[in-house]
Amino acid sequence: MTTVIDSNVIVALWDPDDTLNAEAQLALDSALDRGTLVVPAPVFAELMALPGRTESFLDAFFRDTGVNVDWALEERVWRSAGRAFQGYAARRRKQRGPTPRRILADFLIGAYAASRGFPLLTLDEGFYRAGFPELRILTA
Repeated sequence: MTTVIDSNVIVALWDPDDTLNAEAQLALDSALDRGTLVVPAPVFAELMALPGRTESFLDAFFRDTGVNVDWALEERVWRSAGRAFQGYAARRRKQRGPTPRRILADFLIGAYAASRGFPLLTLDEGFYRAGFPELRILTA
């Protein structure tokens, strides 16, 4: 089985002070025991925004850990992400609350996993459940 890894799991893994660090490591190990791990291109791009995370660092990290980067995002992924982003924007307009704003990359990650029928390992179950109700979600 292939598991898609969300950016927040890798961020927690890299931060030994994060309260979810150990859980992220266990969840990644468990997912790897079940099959292959993959990140879609938006995860790679998001991780580059972290201090000290260069392209060469990320290339080495993914190569050394055996996590594959899938650079292909076809039309169905973009359309699915757009529909989920549209639904999110409508819910946000109704709530007008202090909920955090989401960026398009979050929707591309969910759409990527959903379009391929792969489970998504994330620390943000509620967001993905609302945007992609058909998506199988694994949590740390």
